[in-house]
Amino acid sequence: MQIPYELILGWRYTRAGRATRRNGFISFISGVSMLGIALGVAALIIVLSVMNGFQKEVRDRMLGVISHIEVFAPQGAALADPQKTLAEIRANPNVVGAATFIAAQALLARGEDMKGAIVRGIDPALEGQVTDLAVQLQDTAFPKLVSGEFGMVLGGELARAMGVREGDAVTLIAPSGQVTPAGVVPRLKQMTVVGTFDSGHFEYDSALVMMHQDDAAKIFRLEGPTGIRVKLKDLHQAREVALELSKTLSGDLLIRDWTRQNKNWFAAVELEKRMMFIILTLIVAVAAFNLVSTLVMTVTDKRADIAILRTLGASPGSIMGIFMVQGAMVGVIGTLSGLLLGLGIAFNIDVIVPGLEQLFNASFLPKEIYLISRMPSEPQYADIMPIAVISLVLSFLATIYPSWRASRVNPAEALRYE
Repeated sequence: MQIPYELILGWRYTRAGRATRRNGFISFISGVSMLGIALGVAALIIVLSVMNGFQKEVRDRMLGVISHIEVFAPQGAALADPQKTLAEIRANPNVVGAATFIAAQALLARGEDMKGAIVRGIDPALEGQVTDLAVQLQDTAFPKLVSGEFGMVLGGELARAMGVREGDAVTLIAPSGQVTPAGVVPRLKQMTVVGTFDSGHFEYDSALVMMHQDDAAKIFRLEGPTGIRVKLKDLHQAREVALELSKTLSGDLLIRDWTRQNKNWFAAVELEKRMMFIILTLIVAVAAFNLVSTLVMTVTDKRADIAILRTLGASPGSIMGIFMVQGAMVGVIGTLSGLLLGLGIAFNIDVIVPGLEQLFNASFLPKEIYLISRMPSEPQYADIMPIAVISLVLSFLATIYPSWRASRVNPAEALRYE
């Protein structure tokens, strides 16, 4: 099979052709364009991979505390028939665990310190089915949550803010008061701290309090659990399963999946990713359109060659194809080089970053600030493919005008001074 001469000449021009000073300069500019495309593509892949890694890290820590789906009664009331609802939820093939709970808010007081808290009444025997954090506490703090003893497990940040540790007493103040001859007074209950936890997510470590479900029902005067927490086989199917449960569960129940519980946070991350993608794509665009100047210089330098090809019978379309091949070669090589560089760094960033920290004697991610000490990275096919396609398309578009200009060269005019 004979290779079209457009491809042969386009590739030869990409490699600079004759070893003249001018061709050498054109080759240098072409190499700079290629390098610019490669660096732009690599930067896009690395940045988006790191952002994906941070998102996954925060999501995993978040899901270590919250469940994939929550089913609860309206207005914080107790479930009418929790056992029946549990059975209906567990009948769904996507569900791997379910546990009842009580959700409430209260104040914690110790001396003059007072903090707001999110109270979660749990069944210690079932809680391990729905959260990873419960699995960690299953053999440490949870055995100390005994019905009737009014013990509680505090988030580590909350415990440190109040200056309490295991064995200390804390006063819990329920929001709804009780009526007395002297008027409405808040309900107070002396609680004992039986343990603390650190999930790595500040929002929960600084506000969450867990206690036995029976004790929470007595304090908040509820007849039973207010909701059921559900864990799924695949967390990404939470919305679909929530929709299925809304159709199969009996009674007036509200259903909320984990993406809706933290909707603002996930929306902010997606917006940030989108803006970073647009900003970094401009780097690729600048490098791609450097091809315009490279090809214009090549066309000017090759006017005599173009004229000879035209006199030998080459059509304007063939001339245009030669220079489009040259620009496309630069775009393809630059894009592939950027993909290899970006993926190489993204997959090995856990080795590269510690090496740089040791080299510069610095810490890029102080654990006390970011709660993680390593740079996470998660390259995703859904990000990489658009990057490669956009880079190739921009490179192709940059070749159109210079190639068209080459096809319009007049042979007689070009050969007049040769």
